This record gives sequence, C-alpha cells and structure tokens, in this order.
Amino acid sequence: MSKPSTKKAPISIDEEEDLKSKSEIKREMHKLQNFAQELVEMSKHQRSRLPLTDDLIYAMVVADKIANKHEALRRHIRHIAKILLETDLAPIHQAIDVMANKHQQETAKFVRLEEIRTELLTSDNNDIETLLADNPSMERQKLRQLIRQASKEFKADKPAKYYQELFVYIKSHTH
Repeated sequence: MSKPSTKKAPISIDEEEDLKSKSEIKREMHKLQNFAQELVEMSKHQRSRLPLTDDLIYAMVVADKIANKHEALRRHIRHIAKILLETDLAPIHQAIDVMANKHQQETAKFVRLEEIRTELLTSDNNDIETLLADNPSMERQKLRQLIRQASKEFKADKPAKYYQELFVYIKSHTH
C-alpha cells in the first residue's frame, strides 16, 4: 500500500496575488469598521443621500436604535463592516465626496458674494454697472439705495442692517 502524496500542487502566480496575509486582512477589516463607524455617525438625512443597499439601510436603522448601547453598537459596526466587504463601495465614496464638495462650493460662493459686496461699497459706478449687466433681474435704484445706506452705516459706525440687506439682495439675484 502506498502512501498518499503529501506534495501540494504548485500555486500559480494569479493565486499568489489573491492570497493575503492575516495582517493585511485585519487592516482591511479595520478600515471597513472605521468606514462603518463614519456611516453610523452620519445623520439620517446624509445617509438618505447615499446609494446604500437594502441590507445596509436596515443595518443603519438597527444602529440608530442601539446607538446608546456601546458594546452592542461596537459588535453591530463589525457586522456592518462585513456587509461593506461584499458591497461595491465606489458609489458610496463618490456620494460622500459630492456632499463634502457641495459644502466647499457653498463656502466659495459665500466668499465670492462677500467680495462683490465689498467691491460695490469701495469702488465706483463701473462695478455697479457690470453687476447690473451680468444680472438683469437686479433693480438699479434698489441696488444703489442699499449701497448708499450700507456706506452711511459703515461711516457712522452703526449696526450693519443695510450691509446685510445688500448681501441678501446680491445673493438672491446673482447666479
């Protein structure tokens, strides 16, 4: 009777690339757990804007219910990470990036509007005419009146009522 062969078949190059060390697998799971934690910490409104699978949506509902039970939530986050392991994360990451970028865009728009207001208060009629030409919905008389009142407030060191009104007017009529 011969012994069964204990030699293992040689591993192909493709299979070697698929094999991961335990440490690498753990690092990936920790990353997924951290991502799951971020998803759980998002508001319900933010999560509603993400392309989550039905399993993830249900897992988030459960996470909201056990949010004040620390150990249960920790275990549940590990469960969510396992669900994420089987999910295509690219659309979720893309949606999160879009939400973050929208905030940056709003900030940039706010800064641009403040610059327009400052230019109107500190410069000549050319800026007013340019703004009116670019935004036909603005009324020349209303704009000039707000600029005049805001300048008076600034010079008299009064509260910035018209200064704020000018900002709101510019914001509502620019594109």
